[in-house]
Amino acid sequence: MDARTIVVGIAWVLQAVAWMLIARALVSWFPDLRRYQVVQLLFDLTDPIIQPLRKLIPPIGMLDLSVMIAVFGLFALSNALLASV
Repeated sequence: MDARTIVVGIAWVLQAVAWMLIARALVSWFPDLRRYQVVQLLFDLTDPIIQPLRKLIPPIGMLDLSVMIAVFGLFALSNALLASV
C-alpha cells in the first residue's frame, strides 16, 4: 500500500464522519427518533467529536455551533489531504 492510498483513505473517513455529523444535526430536530438504535449509534459515534468542542464553544441560545464547526473542519482537513496528493 502506498502513501497516496492511505491519505485518500483517511480523507474518505474524515468525510464520512462529517456526513455522520450532518445526519446527527438533522436527526436532532426530531427528538422522538432518539429511541431508535441506529440513531443512538449515530449519537454514540459522534459524541467523542462534539463533546470537546462544546466545552470550547458554548451554544448560543438554542443554536449549537460545535457541530457546524466540526463539519467545516473535517471537510477542510479532508480537502487539504486530498490536495496534498
